[in-house]
Amino acid sequence: MVSTLVQRGVIDSPEVERAMLAVPRHLFLPEDRRHMAYRDTPLPIDSGQTISAPHMVAIMAGALRLAKGQKVLEVGAGSGYNAAVMAEIVGREGRVITVERHPVLAETAARALRETGYDNVTVVVGDGSVGYPEEAPYDRISVTCGAPRLPGALLDQLTEGGIMVIPVGELEFQTLKRVRKLGGRIIPEDLGMVVFVPLIGEMGHRPSQ
Repeated sequence: MVSTLVQRGVIDSPEVERAMLAVPRHLFLPEDRRHMAYRDTPLPIDSGQTISAPHMVAIMAGALRLAKGQKVLEVGAGSGYNAAVMAEIVGREGRVITVERHPVLAETAARALRETGYDNVTVVVGDGSVGYPEEAPYDRISVTCGAPRLPGALLDQLTEGGIMVIPVGELEFQTLKRVRKLGGRIIPEDLGMVVFVPLIGEMGHRPSQ
């Protein structure tokens, strides 16, 4: 799987390549779907959510420009796989805080991360659309669900010189954006069209009644 992504040019960073080779994706999936773990496709997990396709995990990790020792906020823990890839890159001296609104998913992700040895990841149950101010600021923010706009609360929690990668747009399609915070200015860059589940919460889409 990883060699194919390298050949396609999706992975162009040695750090991302090493991380994706190191993280056992199948251990972040329900047992009945583990035989599909290394296909480049999103797969359903609990609570009506999905684990992102490996190519999308690689694209986002590369776009974040992750480095050893960074503190990263992830919005939408899902299966925990994306957090594990980022944790592999930032290393033991770094840290990943991942926020998940579904308690069952958060518990499953925390267990998978614990069992695979990623003790530099903290899983928090809450509304990720407002970030996690208790640990702010963050060097990097990764949002794995589509927001209707750039959430101000997340931008406020991004350190000077930091980078956020986030899908922005309506429910069906979004534009993946890399946002840099430089000199107090927010500098967005479009990285292409994507499809993510919606960001739900105070700063995202409202849950249906």
